[in-house]
Amino acid sequence: MKSIIKISVLFSCALFLVLRGYTQVKSAFESSGITAGQYVYFNVDNLGNLYVLNNEDQLKKINMNGDSAGVFNNVRKYGKLFSIDVTNPLKLLLYYKNFSTIVVLDRFLNVRNSINLGKKNIFKVKAIATSYDNNIWVFDETDNKLKKINDNGDVLLETADFRNLFDTIPSPQKIVDQDGFVYLYDPQQGFYTFDYYGALKNKLPFLHWNDPEVIGKSLYGFSDSSLYQYQSGSLKLSEFKLPGNFKQATQIKAINNMLYLLHPDGIHQYKVD
Repeated sequence: MKSIIKISVLFSCALFLVLRGYTQVKSAFESSGITAGQYVYFNVDNLGNLYVLNNEDQLKKINMNGDSAGVFNNVRKYGKLFSIDVTNPLKLLLYYKNFSTIVVLDRFLNVRNSINLGKKNIFKVKAIATSYDNNIWVFDETDNKLKKINDNGDVLLETADFRNLFDTIPSPQKIVDQDGFVYLYDPQQGFYTFDYYGALKNKLPFLHWNDPEVIGKSLYGFSDSSLYQYQSGSLKLSEFKLPGNFKQATQIKAINNMLYLLHPDGIHQYKVD
């Protein structure tokens, strides 16, 4: 009970300080090209490679020069693709939520192995991510624990049951491993930050963000009209107003000082000044 009260107090203090330090910032976005095509989903790695899924369920890797660097045609073999983690460009994670299956691809989009989470008694997972040591983070909503598993699906580490830590149990939609911390994002409750041993470090009340990202020590997220940025430890949330045409994008991603937007005619790229 004491730990729950302590977390609630810390959450309230963080909310007050962040809102008090909130600033609104104007920003310029300079167009830097388009990757034309009819895509339904995409991701970008830290080297600038694009991973695009077309409406025929073909996954293609496109390098910074615009050349094809790999194709994966068996996307539907494992069911409907839910997400792609490209944290490590040498080890891509394709997640099939309906079948609790992770497919691991190499940098040429060849299958390395697949992990059936159900066979490891992990049945309900919405978010996965590559860990700093090339293992895999998953949040098991049956056990309410963040777990690190290896390529065989064996559990290497797990947190305490979240039901013993929080009044309201989070349902993370995103996991990011970045600079010594693991971030879990629930749009209804905000960011939960853990160290690599599974200990809770803090909770930040940034709600209803779309396409959240963590780059270095900065947290990013989007609304229909704004890009938000929070620098860890700064107690200051900045807002960058987005141009009106950004609202039509069905997916948006911030990485490498760039914004990538998915439109019906392709992926539009913008430099952030």
